[in-house]
Amino acid sequence: MPRNAAAPQPAPDADGLRRRVRDLLDAHDPATTPREEFLRARFDAGLAWVHFPEGLGGLGAPRSLQRVVDTELEAAGAPDNDPRRIGIGLGMAAPTILRYGTEEQKQRFLRPLWTGEEVWCQLFSEPGAGSDLAALATRAVREDGTGDWVVDGQKVWTSSAHIARWAILIARTDPDQPKHRGITYFLCDMTDPGVEVRPLRQITGEAEFNEVFLTGVRIPDSHRLGEIGDGWKVAQTTLNNERVAIGGGRIPREGGMIGKAVATWRERPELRTHDLHQRLLGLWVEAEAARLAAIRLGQQLTTGQPGPEGVAMKLGFARLAQEISGLEVELLADEGLTYQDWTMVRPQHVDFTGRDAGYRYLRAKGNSIEGGTSEVLLNIVAERVLGLPGEPRTDKDVPWKELAR
Repeated sequence: MPRNAAAPQPAPDADGLRRRVRDLLDAHDPATTPREEFLRARFDAGLAWVHFPEGLGGLGAPRSLQRVVDTELEAAGAPDNDPRRIGIGLGMAAPTILRYGTEEQKQRFLRPLWTGEEVWCQLFSEPGAGSDLAALATRAVREDGTGDWVVDGQKVWTSSAHIARWAILIARTDPDQPKHRGITYFLCDMTDPGVEVRPLRQITGEAEFNEVFLTGVRIPDSHRLGEIGDGWKVAQTTLNNERVAIGGGRIPREGGMIGKAVATWRERPELRTHDLHQRLLGLWVEAEAARLAAIRLGQQLTTGQPGPEGVAMKLGFARLAQEISGLEVELLADEGLTYQDWTMVRPQHVDFTGRDAGYRYLRAKGNSIEGGTSEVLLNIVAERVLGLPGEPRTDKDVPWKELAR
């Protein structure tokens, strides 16, 4: 260490974080400070995500201490950053940028991402590359002279594309390589004139998903994340975090879908039957086990990046959501067949448990598709968790351009 260099400061403990929260509140009273100004100040104070490095919204503290900060700020009436609206940025883009981004990329993108000033979406799946994501056909060609990339293709099932400012994007940059090795990861400006977003109306009546057409979209090389051709490796960080974000959320006991079903059971005794009671008890136990497993997963995350455990959590979440919502509709009998509103809207965020029982039943059908289909995730658990032999993959070493499509 240079003679005059300051010694690095140790990461704060819980008491140190509480002092920092008090300092933030003293300087920026939530009752009088505009929301965005308060959120920016919180980020700059290192209280956004305390486990991130200093200068990037954190203090290098243990991840488990984030709850100390959140509890103190909630008690003081401080605004949050509307995490459901910016969940893709928080849960998928941010950890990927932190791990693979340049210092300039981290400084540019993480602050407005966390404050919600810039919403993110995910341009991964395609009409011909959903479960087999590595077969994607969207092309990115590097332009001579400028070094920029020109992207053409189509993406689908893109949540929040209609409100997004930025997107995480994977595209094929070398069709001569096998499908997993010719992909590069980019940060795409959704305001580029070549980006067209069209709504996809779902079975719920909403259009929270979109299809996105990319025609001559220009991406500077400074918005490439990771090395050229390493996009599949970078994308694994995104996908692992996505599964944790969907299936590993920490909720209170009887929160989420099981809470809705239990409330109906308690409020409508005339609908009860012995068979439904037995089924509800079984699902309650499974939901509680999943809740405790999510807490355990959160503790594991304090020591590193998410692994295949998040896959198991997401699998369980999808199955439970579908079984519980089905039970609730059955419990309500004829009322369960009603549906309040089929108006076509483009919501700001996903609401898995909102509205009526019919909505929850229909929306839960997508839980086994989004974030990786349950069938694909079962293969991941079999191979990466249980160590079972992998399925035969005859296209593993075949150049992408020679694959049948």
